[in-house]
Amino acid sequence: MKAFLKSVFAIAFALACQGTAMAEPIGRVTGIGGLFVKSKDPKALANWYRDVLGLEVAAWGGAALAYDAPGHPPKISWMAFPQTSDHMAPSAREFMVNFAVDDMDAITARLRASNVAILKCDDDNAFGRFAWVQDPDGTLVELWQPK
Repeated sequence: MKAFLKSVFAIAFALACQGTAMAEPIGRVTGIGGLFVKSKDPKALANWYRDVLGLEVAAWGGAALAYDAPGHPPKISWMAFPQTSDHMAPSAREFMVNFAVDDMDAITARLRASNVAILKCDDDNAFGRFAWVQDPDGTLVELWQPK
C-alpha cells in the first residue's frame, strides 16, 4: 500500500508540475477589443458601414461585433506588414480592416447595388473567399468568407 501511495503521489506531483509548466502566462492579450478610426465625417462613415456593409450601428455611433456569431471564425488575426508593402494599396492608410462575412455573394451584390467599386476578388484562396473595397475615408476593407 505504501508503494502504491508513493506512486500516486509521484504521478500527481508530475501532473501538477506539468500543469504549471504548461499554464498560459497572465497579463497577455486575449483578443481585439475594438477598432477605432478617426474620420473627417464620423456620422457619414458610420452610415456607410451600416448601409453598405450591414453593420448594426448603434445610437452611440459604433457597432458591437460578437465573436460567437454563427459562422464567425474562432480567432482574429493580427499581423504587421513591412512599411514598403503594397498589400493595402490603393489605400494610403497604415492599416486595413478585415471583416468576416457569412455570404460573399450577398455582400458583393450589396456593394454593387451601392455603387461601391470592388477592387479585387479572390474566390480560390486556401483560407476562403476574399473581396476588397475602400470605405469613404480611403481605408482598405478586406471582406473574408472563411472556408
